[in-house]
Amino acid sequence: MSWKPDLSRTSGPKYLALVSLMEEDIKNGTLKAGTKLPPQRELADYLNVNLSTISRAFKLCGQKGLLSASVGNGTYVCADVSAETILLCGRENPRMIEMGALVPQVSGNRLVKIYTERLLKRPDALNLFSYDDPEGTGRQREAGVAWLQKSGFSTDKDHVLLAAGGQNALTAALGALLERGDKLGTDPLTYPGVKTAAKLLGIHLIPIQNHDYEMTEEGIRYAVQNEKIKGIYVIPDYHNPTSHIMSLETRKRIAELAREKHILVIEDGINNLLTENPLPPIASFAPEQVIYLSSLSKTIAAGLRTAFVHVPDQYHRCLATTLYSMNISISPLLAAVSAGLIADGTADEIIRGRKEELRRRNHIISQSLKGFALDCPPTSPMRYLRLPDYFTGKSFEICAKQAGVQVYGAERFSVGNKPAEKAVRISVITPPSMGDLEEGIRRLRGILG
Repeated sequence: MSWKPDLSRTSGPKYLALVSLMEEDIKNGTLKAGTKLPPQRELADYLNVNLSTISRAFKLCGQKGLLSASVGNGTYVCADVSAETILLCGRENPRMIEMGALVPQVSGNRLVKIYTERLLKRPDALNLFSYDDPEGTGRQREAGVAWLQKSGFSTDKDHVLLAAGGQNALTAALGALLERGDKLGTDPLTYPGVKTAAKLLGIHLIPIQNHDYEMTEEGIRYAVQNEKIKGIYVIPDYHNPTSHIMSLETRKRIAELAREKHILVIEDGINNLLTENPLPPIASFAPEQVIYLSSLSKTIAAGLRTAFVHVPDQYHRCLATTLYSMNISISPLLAAVSAGLIADGTADEIIRGRKEELRRRNHIISQSLKGFALDCPPTSPMRYLRLPDYFTGKSFEICAKQAGVQVYGAERFSVGNKPAEKAVRISVITPPSMGDLEEGIRRLRGILG
């Protein structure tokens, strides 16, 4: 058997002892990512315990994000079980070139600062530090309508809610619309924030069959019928971590399946406005089935924790209540700044500047990392590097860190039990200067050989 735990020295409920032993064996490397566990009945016979004891232990380990099970294929140690889940960068090591976290360089925040200073000189500025309408004021929700319209999606202020950033909106949507133990389909590689939120809420993520980094119709149908997923989470534009842009055909197909199967779609549009020619969101083809999230963190400023959420009627009250329970109120100051930047056109100016900077940076990366970096449109905020066979994403991440560059291995983004791709994601937008970017790329190129 692939795992032979010893219960002889444990005390208390045996299913909890099994969970502790599994956590310990994963931590010390006895159980490695992707290991297939013995069938539950076989393990129960080996340990001379009831089958229900094994079932309870496996269920709890699944909720902890340690195990991944699929119908007819058994139970495996998750591919990302040893991967770090926190992806924000700090400033404790100024010598480290940050190319892991996706944080737009602060030099682009100048126009945000100017607008905020002007706003704080208004006679009613003290109100910006009080509570506000939990769902956002009418003016703020109208700004949300205008913001979503830039993505090619038309809605109205009665179907828009404000949240304290994209992660806040995503966590609220999961908590409001799914229950503990429910299953949500994702790409086999996905945004780590949905993984941490799902783990917190006891929601199981199911990798959907992909072809060319897009969910297939067969994969979604299989997951609905056999895995009983309640919905799917997708990032159609500059998918994280691959930077892929989903085709129009796949967007329409997902919308059709959502209607046919009555499943929820959570569409993360965080990178939509960075694309050269934004394609219509999935929400535009099935607005009654799709929660559409769009924040300002990657396009305007990372600290501007404001997200606009299109919410269909059937989910509105539940999501509004959950956001209230989590936040009580969004920040009136940040919401007012966000709405003002959108209304007076400053947001558009900032986005143009961000995209122009991304074009320059991606040109350098494409030239310097040719043969490793996947091709993508020129305004992608990230790049996905395929590695030589002698690396894993995790081992390359370690080597890069030793060389003074932070990157993120594919293990951090993996869902399910299949071994992670030999790849890493690098941030295009984070290095403070072009010089920092070029030096980071030079060091990475030296490791790649």
